[in-house]
Amino acid sequence: MLARQRQTAILERLRLAGGVRVTELAAEFGVSDMTIRRDLDTLHEQGLLAKVHGGATPAGPGSTDEPGFRAKADRQSAEKAAIADHAAGLVRPGAAIALSAGTTTAELARRLVDVPGLTVVTNSLPVAEALHIGGRPDQTVVLTGGVRTPSDALVGPLAVAAIAALHLDVLFLGVHGISERAGFTTPNLMEADTNRALVAAADRLVVLADHTKWGTVGISSIVPLDAADVLVTDDRLTPEARRVLDDRVGELVTVPAQRGAQ
Repeated sequence: MLARQRQTAILERLRLAGGVRVTELAAEFGVSDMTIRRDLDTLHEQGLLAKVHGGATPAGPGSTDEPGFRAKADRQSAEKAAIADHAAGLVRPGAAIALSAGTTTAELARRLVDVPGLTVVTNSLPVAEALHIGGRPDQTVVLTGGVRTPSDALVGPLAVAAIAALHLDVLFLGVHGISERAGFTTPNLMEADTNRALVAAADRLVVLADHTKWGTVGISSIVPLDAADVLVTDDRLTPEARRVLDDRVGELVTVPAQRGAQ
Protein backbone atom coordinates (compact mmCIF):
# COMPACT_ATOMS: atom_id res chain seq x y z
CA MET A 1 0.00 0.00 0.00
CA LEU A 2 1.32 3.42 -0.96
CA ALA A 3 1.73 6.09 1.73
CA ARG A 4 -1.07 8.20 0.26
CA GLN A 5 -3.45 5.23 0.21
CA ARG A 6 -2.57 4.41 3.80
CA GLN A 7 -3.13 8.01 4.88
CA THR A 8 -6.53 8.07 3.20
CA ALA A 9 -7.43 4.87 5.07
CA ILE A 10 -6.23 6.42 8.34
CA LEU A 11 -8.53 9.42 7.84
CA GLU A 12 -11.46 7.09 7.19
CA ARG A 13 -10.71 5.13 10.40
CA LEU A 14 -10.54 8.45 12.24
CA ARG A 15 -13.89 9.59 10.83
CA LEU A 16 -15.60 6.37 11.89
CA ALA A 17 -13.99 5.88 15.30
CA GLY A 18 -13.34 9.45 16.45
CA GLY A 19 -9.72 8.57 17.24
CA VAL A 20 -6.88 6.25 16.20
CA ARG A 21 -3.86 4.71 17.96
CA VAL A 22 -0.42 4.29 16.45
CA THR A 23 0.02 0.69 17.63
CA GLU A 24 -3.36 -0.41 16.25
CA LEU A 25 -2.76 1.23 12.87
CA ALA A 26 0.73 -0.28 12.61
CA ALA A 27 -0.67 -3.77 13.23
CA GLU A 28 -3.56 -3.24 10.82
CA PHE A 29 -1.38 -2.03 7.94
CA GLY A 30 1.61 -4.26 8.66
CA VAL A 31 4.09 -1.39 9.01
CA SER A 32 6.23 -0.01 11.82
CA ASP A 33 5.08 2.45 14.46
CA MET A 34 7.54 4.96 12.98
CA THR A 35 5.87 4.72 9.55
CA ILE A 36 2.46 5.44 11.09
CA ARG A 37 3.90 8.35 13.07
CA ARG A 38 5.25 9.82 9.81
CA ASP A 39 1.80 9.41 8.26
CA LEU A 40 0.22 11.21 11.21
CA ASP A 41 2.85 13.96 10.99
CA THR A 42 1.99 14.48 7.31
CA LEU A 43 -1.76 14.59 7.96
CA HIS A 44 -1.27 16.89 10.95
CA GLU A 45 0.79 19.32 8.84
CA GLN A 46 -2.07 19.38 6.32
CA GLY A 47 -4.54 20.24 9.08
CA LEU A 48 -6.46 16.98 8.60
CA LEU A 49 -6.05 15.62 12.13
CA ALA A 50 -4.75 16.54 15.57
CA LYS A 51 -1.91 14.49 17.06
CA VAL A 52 -2.28 13.34 20.65
CA HIS A 53 -0.13 11.08 22.82
CA GLY A 54 -0.13 7.64 21.17
CA GLY A 55 -2.38 8.50 18.25
CA ALA A 56 -4.61 11.16 16.71
CA THR A 57 -8.07 12.74 16.92
CA PRO A 58 -10.06 14.74 14.35
CA ALA A 59 -8.75 18.23 13.62
CA GLY A 60 -10.63 20.65 15.84
CA PRO A 61 -11.57 24.30 15.37
CA GLY A 62 -9.51 27.17 16.75
CA SER A 63 -9.26 27.59 20.51
CA THR A 64 -11.55 30.64 20.48
CA ASP A 65 -14.09 29.30 17.97
CA GLU A 66 -17.51 29.23 19.65
CA PRO A 67 -20.38 27.79 17.59
CA GLY A 68 -23.87 29.04 18.40
CA PHE A 69 -26.32 26.96 20.45
CA ARG A 70 -28.42 25.96 17.43
CA ALA A 71 -25.33 24.97 15.45
CA LYS A 72 -24.33 22.54 18.18
CA ALA A 73 -27.76 21.24 19.14
CA ASP A 74 -28.01 18.60 16.39
CA ARG A 75 -24.47 17.27 16.75
CA GLN A 76 -24.12 13.86 18.47
CA SER A 77 -27.81 14.05 19.43
CA ALA A 78 -28.07 10.36 20.36
CA GLU A 79 -24.96 10.56 22.54
CA LYS A 80 -26.21 13.69 24.29
CA ALA A 81 -29.60 12.09 24.93
CA ALA A 82 -28.00 9.02 26.50
CA ILE A 83 -25.72 11.16 28.66
CA ALA A 84 -28.66 13.30 29.79
CA ASP A 85 -30.72 10.19 30.63
CA HIS A 86 -27.98 8.92 32.93
CA ALA A 87 -27.40 12.33 34.52
CA ALA A 88 -31.10 12.73 35.28
CA GLY A 89 -30.86 9.63 37.44
CA LEU A 90 -28.33 11.43 39.65
CA VAL A 91 -30.81 14.18 40.59
CA ARG A 92 -32.87 13.76 43.75
CA PRO A 93 -36.13 15.55 44.71
CA GLY A 94 -35.58 18.68 46.77
CA ALA A 95 -31.96 19.10 45.66
CA ALA A 96 -30.31 22.44 44.88
CA ILE A 97 -28.36 21.97 41.67
CA ALA A 98 -26.70 24.01 38.96
CA LEU A 99 -26.71 23.43 35.22
CA SER A 100 -24.11 25.27 33.18
CA ALA A 101 -24.71 26.36 29.61
CA GLY A 102 -24.50 23.79 26.83
CA THR A 103 -26.58 21.59 24.57
CA THR A 104 -26.10 18.49 26.74
CA THR A 105 -27.16 20.31 29.90
CA ALA A 106 -30.18 21.60 27.99
CA GLU A 107 -31.04 17.97 27.22
CA LEU A 108 -30.74 17.24 30.93
CA ALA A 109 -33.03 20.16 31.83
CA ARG A 110 -35.82 18.68 29.70
CA ARG A 111 -35.56 15.48 31.76
CA LEU A 112 -35.86 17.30 35.10
CA VAL A 113 -39.26 18.97 34.60
CA ASP A 114 -41.03 16.38 36.78
CA VAL A 115 -38.56 16.28 39.69
CA PRO A 116 -40.41 17.69 42.75
CA GLY A 117 -39.01 20.48 44.90
CA LEU A 118 -35.99 21.05 42.68
CA THR A 119 -34.00 24.30 42.77
CA VAL A 120 -31.98 24.89 39.62
CA VAL A 121 -29.39 27.64 39.25
CA THR A 122 -28.25 28.22 35.67
CA ASN A 123 -26.51 30.71 33.42
CA SER A 124 -28.13 29.07 30.36
CA LEU A 125 -31.10 30.68 28.65
CA PRO A 126 -32.26 27.40 27.01
CA VAL A 127 -32.02 25.54 30.34
CA ALA A 128 -34.09 28.20 32.12
CA GLU A 129 -36.64 28.25 29.29
CA ALA A 130 -37.07 24.45 29.32
CA LEU A 131 -37.80 24.43 33.04
CA HIS A 132 -39.98 27.56 32.86
CA ILE A 133 -42.21 26.05 30.17
CA GLY A 134 -42.41 22.45 31.36
CA GLY A 135 -41.39 22.48 35.01
CA ARG A 136 -43.47 21.87 38.13
CA PRO A 137 -44.89 24.75 40.20
CA ASP A 138 -42.85 23.60 43.22
CA GLN A 139 -39.57 24.02 41.33
CA THR A 140 -37.43 27.16 41.59
CA VAL A 141 -35.30 28.31 38.68
CA VAL A 142 -32.63 30.94 39.29
CA LEU A 143 -31.21 32.53 36.13
CA THR A 144 -28.03 34.52 36.60
CA GLY A 145 -27.55 37.86 34.93
CA GLY A 146 -24.64 38.61 32.66
CA VAL A 147 -23.53 39.08 29.07
CA ARG A 148 -24.99 36.69 26.50
CA THR A 149 -22.55 34.53 24.48
CA PRO A 150 -23.08 32.80 21.09
CA SER A 151 -23.86 29.60 23.00
CA ASP A 152 -26.68 31.35 24.90
CA ALA A 153 -24.75 31.49 28.18
CA LEU A 154 -24.84 34.45 30.56
CA VAL A 155 -21.31 35.25 31.67
CA GLY A 156 -19.13 37.93 33.23
CA PRO A 157 -18.97 39.78 36.58
CA LEU A 158 -22.74 39.91 37.11
CA ALA A 159 -23.04 36.15 36.67
CA VAL A 160 -20.05 35.45 38.91
CA ALA A 161 -21.42 37.75 41.64
CA ALA A 162 -24.83 36.07 41.52
CA ILE A 163 -23.28 32.62 41.91
CA ALA A 164 -20.69 33.48 44.58
CA ALA A 165 -23.11 33.55 47.53
CA LEU A 166 -24.77 30.22 46.69
CA HIS A 167 -24.23 26.73 48.13
CA LEU A 168 -25.33 23.94 45.81
CA ASP A 169 -25.46 20.15 46.04
CA VAL A 170 -24.17 19.37 42.57
CA LEU A 171 -23.14 21.10 39.35
CA PHE A 172 -23.76 19.52 35.97
CA LEU A 173 -21.12 21.10 33.76
CA GLY A 174 -21.05 21.09 29.98
CA VAL A 175 -17.66 21.73 28.39
CA HIS A 176 -16.27 22.64 24.97
CA GLY A 177 -13.22 20.40 25.19
CA ILE A 178 -11.31 17.85 27.28
CA SER A 179 -7.53 17.51 27.25
CA GLU A 180 -5.05 15.58 29.36
CA ARG A 181 -2.90 18.70 29.57
CA ALA A 182 -5.52 21.50 29.70
CA GLY A 183 -8.34 19.72 31.55
CA PHE A 184 -11.89 20.89 30.86
CA THR A 185 -11.88 23.95 28.59
CA THR A 186 -14.02 26.63 26.93
CA PRO A 187 -13.41 29.03 24.02
CA ASN A 188 -14.81 31.97 26.01
CA LEU A 189 -12.68 33.60 28.72
CA MET A 190 -15.63 35.05 30.65
CA GLU A 191 -17.49 31.76 30.48
CA ALA A 192 -14.50 30.06 32.09
CA ASP A 193 -14.72 32.51 35.01
CA THR A 194 -18.45 31.88 35.35
CA ASN A 195 -18.04 28.12 35.22
CA ARG A 196 -15.30 28.24 37.86
CA ALA A 197 -17.72 30.15 40.11
CA LEU A 198 -20.29 27.40 39.60
CA VAL A 199 -17.70 24.73 40.43
CA ALA A 200 -16.75 26.60 43.64
CA ALA A 201 -20.41 26.85 44.71
CA ALA A 202 -21.16 23.13 44.36
CA ASP A 203 -20.30 20.23 46.66
CA ARG A 204 -20.06 17.83 43.71
CA LEU A 205 -19.03 18.24 40.06
CA VAL A 206 -20.54 16.08 37.31
CA VAL A 207 -19.20 16.82 33.82
CA LEU A 208 -21.36 15.93 30.82
CA ALA A 209 -19.46 15.58 27.53
CA ASP A 210 -19.72 13.36 24.46
CA HIS A 211 -16.68 11.62 22.96
CA THR A 212 -15.98 14.37 20.40
CA LYS A 213 -14.88 16.72 23.19
CA TRP A 214 -11.74 14.64 23.80
CA GLY A 215 -8.69 16.30 22.27
CA THR A 216 -10.45 19.65 21.75
CA VAL A 217 -8.82 22.54 23.61
CA GLY A 218 -10.53 25.88 24.15
CA ILE A 219 -8.50 28.97 24.98
CA SER A 220 -9.28 28.84 28.71
CA SER A 221 -9.16 25.98 31.21
CA ILE A 222 -12.07 25.71 33.62
CA VAL A 223 -10.73 23.09 36.02
CA PRO A 224 -8.27 20.16 35.74
CA LEU A 225 -9.52 16.66 35.06
CA ASP A 226 -9.15 15.54 38.67
CA ALA A 227 -11.67 18.20 39.80
CA ALA A 228 -14.52 16.11 38.33
CA ASP A 229 -16.24 13.75 40.74
CA VAL A 230 -17.99 12.11 37.77
CA LEU A 231 -17.57 12.38 34.01
CA VAL A 232 -20.51 11.03 31.98
CA THR A 233 -19.68 10.39 28.33
CA ASP A 234 -20.63 7.95 25.57
CA ASP A 235 -19.19 4.61 24.51
CA ARG A 236 -17.34 5.94 21.44
CA LEU A 237 -14.57 7.34 23.62
CA THR A 238 -11.17 6.14 22.37
CA PRO A 239 -9.21 3.59 24.41
CA GLU A 240 -6.46 6.16 25.00
CA ALA A 241 -8.98 8.68 26.32
CA ARG A 242 -10.51 6.04 28.59
CA ARG A 243 -7.09 5.22 30.01
CA VAL A 244 -6.32 8.85 30.81
CA LEU A 245 -9.75 9.69 32.19
CA ASP A 246 -10.05 6.51 34.27
CA ASP A 247 -6.83 7.57 35.97
CA ARG A 248 -7.71 11.24 36.44
CA VAL A 249 -11.44 11.76 37.11
CA GLY A 250 -13.21 10.47 40.20
CA GLU A 251 -15.55 8.18 38.23
CA LEU A 252 -15.78 7.67 34.48
CA VAL A 253 -19.23 6.61 33.21
CA THR A 254 -19.64 5.62 29.55
CA VAL A 255 -23.18 5.12 28.29
CA PRO A 256 -24.36 3.48 25.04
CA ALA A 257 -26.28 5.66 22.59
CA GLN A 258 -29.20 4.57 20.40
CA ARG A 259 -27.69 6.05 17.23
CA GLY A 260 -30.33 4.61 14.94
CA ALA A 261 -32.73 7.20 16.34
CA GLN A 262 -30.74 10.14 14.94
